[in-house]
Amino acid sequence: MKTHQRTRVVIERIHPCIDCGRFPVKRIAGEELLVEADVFADGHDELSVFLLHRIEGCEHWSMTPMEHLGNDRWQASFAVSDVGAYVYTITAWVDAFRTWRRKLLKLVEAEQDVSVDLLTGADLMERAAERASVSDAERLRGLACLVRAGMTPAEKVAILTDPATIELVHRYPDRSEATTFAPELRVTVDRPRAGFSAWYELFPRSCSPEPGRHGTFADCQKWLPYIAGMGFDVLYLPPIHPVGVTARKGRNNAVQAEEGDPGTPWAIGSLEGGHKDIHPSLGTLADFRSLRDAAGRQGIELALDIAFQCSPDHPYVREHPEWFRRRPDGTVQYAENPPKKYQDIYPLEFEGDDREPLWQELRSVVQFWVDQGVRVFRVDNPHTKPFAFWEWLIGSLKQDHPDLIFLAEAFTRPKVMARLAKLGFTQSYTYFTWRRTKWELIEYITELTRTETTEFFRPNFWPNTPDILMDYLQEGGPAMFRARLVLAATLSSNYGIYGPAFELCVNAPREPASEEYLDSEKYELKHWNLDDPRSISPLIARVNQIRRSSRALQQSRNVQIQHVDNEQLIAYSRWDEATSDSLLVVVNLDPHHTQDGWVTVDLERAAVPTPERYVVRDLLTDRTYTWTGLRNYVSLDPSVQPAHIFRIGVADAVYGDD
Repeated sequence: MKTHQRTRVVIERIHPCIDCGRFPVKRIAGEELLVEADVFADGHDELSVFLLHRIEGCEHWSMTPMEHLGNDRWQASFAVSDVGAYVYTITAWVDAFRTWRRKLLKLVEAEQDVSVDLLTGADLMERAAERASVSDAERLRGLACLVRAGMTPAEKVAILTDPATIELVHRYPDRSEATTFAPELRVTVDRPRAGFSAWYELFPRSCSPEPGRHGTFADCQKWLPYIAGMGFDVLYLPPIHPVGVTARKGRNNAVQAEEGDPGTPWAIGSLEGGHKDIHPSLGTLADFRSLRDAAGRQGIELALDIAFQCSPDHPYVREHPEWFRRRPDGTVQYAENPPKKYQDIYPLEFEGDDREPLWQELRSVVQFWVDQGVRVFRVDNPHTKPFAFWEWLIGSLKQDHPDLIFLAEAFTRPKVMARLAKLGFTQSYTYFTWRRTKWELIEYITELTRTETTEFFRPNFWPNTPDILMDYLQEGGPAMFRARLVLAATLSSNYGIYGPAFELCVNAPREPASEEYLDSEKYELKHWNLDDPRSISPLIARVNQIRRSSRALQQSRNVQIQHVDNEQLIAYSRWDEATSDSLLVVVNLDPHHTQDGWVTVDLERAAVPTPERYVVRDLLTDRTYTWTGLRNYVSLDPSVQPAHIFRIGVADAVYGDD
């Protein structure tokens, strides 16, 4: 007959736990990781349940006792203070001393004979002494002798139930039959910018003050005060490498380029070099480092584009033809996403027989720019490369550089986007750009903040990109640009814009029903008038200042939709319990008409001391309003102001700068 294990405790339904522990959850350094689980055993014995946690690589476990919430559900948390990786699990055992003590107290309360039960308590202390240090073992045996001696039952009960005795016994539990959950679970801990950032996308070749001249890094450096003045802390540069000549695209994606057309930056590689080289017209590596340092002095990090693809002129094509897929006629298959064709781009063959040296070379590309001081990367179309490649590349790089941030630009199927996030991407582009109506936004925000998705998927909301000009921006004009800015910046702690097209409200499509810009910057040099009086840059600066000043907007899991009786108005609250910061955001989704309605306020969350009469301040205008009760009236004229960002419960305080 087979001998069965003697462990009696069951541990299940641990949260958070992604795909049975296959992938880590994500947190920001300084946050708490709250862990829950169902823990129970047969019978009615008492349990001891502990959360085990340690920094990955450390052998010593820290133990945090878990609190019983009821119905066999237990909970505990621990702080993840350092950037890197942590490991956690749960261990539990039947606690004989705790079970005995509960029974003893019931017997004493019922005034029953406890003489034998007292001897059992003495036995348990002597067993604990066998596991104890020398000094504590002596104390435990001494207490056991007192219980066995000729004392009154009341005196013995007093010894055995004394808090000091209980603490001493619990210091040396019998864990020989403990159950420990397997596999061990992991949490990836990133630096604060991974959880809170404002991105500004800029083509450095369009930074020249002279129309028609190719911009340089030195020109781009002169833009830094403007970008910092709007409150952005990440400056994302599309590819800065040499651009191919073969099959170069012309203006508006014309198949045939004209003389002087610069081509698209994503057609990487020419006789001047490849992914580790800089377009000669932009400057030198020293010029890039100068831009990096100047940005740092403005509180801005540079983010570089990682686009693992090549123009037909890339050195890889000549030196490693085996890294490209060839068609039956011997030609290389250019990239396409029907009906779109990218004749100027060759995709790499990630699954070929020579994939190992290819993978190593591509890793060295990222490492090269890491060595130049870059810590933030936007990755182009990662969903078109193997999952295994990204898990290996990101994992191996973050072992040596845990502060790296990778933003996945993967506008693809939901499960693919989720998988990339699980594999290691720090942040992800989202479907926010395509969510326009109130119910679509509510449904999407609920998915991102109220489901398991929040444990591994960090959204980064973009109202526009060089590839995406939505019809509502085309038709809604500046009012819609302002509304989408407020939505992106207050629904997600990470957001970005493609500028200066966004703040200048550029909204002309290439053709009707197209998401492409007319005269897109992807294919030509632009000259921007940053002093255009129609620019919404002052609003952007104000919104980013509010974000920096409000802890409630520096996290993404704390969004609560609030009822408002108008389908053209969306309202939601944001809060931070540590600072008692409580906001209510109301946005008019209609760019053409004034919309009004009655909005419900979460007074309990806002901790308003006198709900009959309290003050709210609109942080966008600094105007204050006196409100009463749960429901209050709002009205928004999009031509004047498309949104309110109310701080709840502030009477005289001015929302100051950071």
